[in-house]
Amino acid sequence: MKVLVLDNVSEKAVKILSDGGIEAIVNNNKMTEEELCAIIGEYEGVIVRSATKITAPVVAAAKNLKIIGRAGVGVDNIDIPAATNAGLIVVNAPDGNTIAATEQTLALMLGLARNLPQAHKDLKEGKWMRKEYLGVELRNKVLGVIGLGRIGTAVAKRAQAFEMKTVGYDPMVSAEAAAANGITFKSLEEVIKESDFLTLHIPKTKESLNLINKAAIAMMKDGARIINVARGGVVNEEDLYEAVKSGKLAGAALDVWAAEPTTESPLFELNNVIVAPHLGASTKEAQVNVALDVAEEFVNVLVKGEMAKNAVNLAPIKPDVLAAIKPYLTLAEKIGKMQAQLINGSVKSIKITYSGELTQVEVSPLTTSFLKGFLEPMVEEAGSVNFVNAPILAKERGIAVEEAKIAEAGDYKAYISVKVEADCVKEVSGTLFGDDDPRIVMIDGYRINVVPAGNILVVPHQDKPKIIGPVANLIGEHDINIAGMQVGRKVVGGRAIMILEVDAALPDATVAEIAKVNGVYDVKMVTL
Repeated sequence: MKVLVLDNVSEKAVKILSDGGIEAIVNNNKMTEEELCAIIGEYEGVIVRSATKITAPVVAAAKNLKIIGRAGVGVDNIDIPAATNAGLIVVNAPDGNTIAATEQTLALMLGLARNLPQAHKDLKEGKWMRKEYLGVELRNKVLGVIGLGRIGTAVAKRAQAFEMKTVGYDPMVSAEAAAANGITFKSLEEVIKESDFLTLHIPKTKESLNLINKAAIAMMKDGARIINVARGGVVNEEDLYEAVKSGKLAGAALDVWAAEPTTESPLFELNNVIVAPHLGASTKEAQVNVALDVAEEFVNVLVKGEMAKNAVNLAPIKPDVLAAIKPYLTLAEKIGKMQAQLINGSVKSIKITYSGELTQVEVSPLTTSFLKGFLEPMVEEAGSVNFVNAPILAKERGIAVEEAKIAEAGDYKAYISVKVEADCVKEVSGTLFGDDDPRIVMIDGYRINVVPAGNILVVPHQDKPKIIGPVANLIGEHDINIAGMQVGRKVVGGRAIMILEVDAALPDATVAEIAKVNGVYDVKMVTL
């Protein structure tokens, strides 16, 4: 059993492989795709960091390969569809840098409270500026945490040791799950308004981009402080600059940037802004931990024959079960992604109902596929939700998941319907046309027929004249083409739903304009 170890992965990982009975071949030379293709056929596994790309041609040349490992979180350098189609397991290490990012957040918060980087710099330049750097204590201050995944929760727990009051928001976490970690669950607006220190631990998505902007900052306490060790772009840097410069905010600490690497920013001019070059995961321990996690996965999978804990793609399923459910896996995941973008508020429960031929097979992989699609946009680290840990992450967030089966599937041979309870109840249903053509056929009881792909605008509205035209005109005014449109209703003049397939995602300003059209109840831009 041979594994190729590339990109200067920690020697400790090599030892775990060797101790587990695997021959580890280390090659730290940067290889071209052609060079890698020439040798990859000799190995059952390969471990990379970020430098080496495992492309489709490499996968095609890997005749003996069974598993690919990424010593880190992101898997952008691995062609996941090619690996999955070839039956290869892809694993990553989503937990290895949790403590590193947590401690970086605390370090920046303490430095921000006591002006340590600024005082350090001035004293080394011969300036004794004791009066100028009057700080504040963390005790009795309110720490607002946006994003209550692994890192956000770990930050809150450590802040409680400083006797801080911790409040938090996460649309995928229940109030009960937050309370179990000593965090008072609040709405997003309440967290922003109440925080003395506000820290973010969320992924960068179209919903979270510029989340902390001029309007959000205006709601904050005068003299509050912001820390961002999550993703550049979730805090609008121009708006942050104006808020700190004007004195609205007492300071900020940024480890991540909208464009990286960056060596120039107006924020660098402000003495009460602490900056760092994305050091959240940059500890010796984190770099070792991610390598160890992946190496242990390889021993478990290749030597012990166990399932991978952190499989990024599909976990192993019995061949007969896979053959029966495979066409529905994509449908389930797409329904999950759509539901995540349609709901408002904290999720309380999810009920997934399977009908028709799906009642005769094991459906838990389909439930997992739904949860992966549903949770993926919400967690703090891209690539940290997979087919193995999605049910665990849902449970950690206090989300009750129920499966049900109904023999009758109406006009379809099989049917998947998912009801999500949050601030309101949303139900999305889908099926297959033919053998492999997924469709969304119902939203909240309104019959439609939509291919779950691309950009979809969902507009609940009153069934009356002069709504469809104005909405279409607003989209056209922004030079965005409408590829398709459907309207579903139950009774004439009652509540209806408009589905518009558009060639590009609408800007937030356009969505806001559509929401103002008389008779429009809500607008959601869904990207699949």
